[in-house]
Amino acid sequence: MAKMNFTPADDMKDELWGPVGTPERDAMEAQLKEDIQAYFVGEAIKRERLKQNLTQEELGERIGVKKSQISKIESGKCIITLPTMSRVFKALGFGSASLDLGIGGKVALW
Repeated sequence: MAKMNFTPADDMKDELWGPVGTPERDAMEAQLKEDIQAYFVGEAIKRERLKQNLTQEELGERIGVKKSQISKIESGKCIITLPTMSRVFKALGFGSASLDLGIGGKVALW
């Protein structure tokens, strides 16, 4: 059996995007963080929509967008703006929301 050589993931990241602290690596990690946040927001919207037995089309009609836009939001393929997030969650019955800024306190979003 042939011997396989494995490259650690950290070494691959260093090779592809540079070492930690370089502008390229920082940009990649910032983009990854945004993508993950968009995914989790989309999953929360999808979970609530399904709990309410709504289709993507029905939710889209409630906020004035097409089904395809709801699909993109739920899959995390687009960064949802705060005004759109407000419309979506209000359409799902969330009357208020706040942003926790840690030691900065909480800010009412809607």
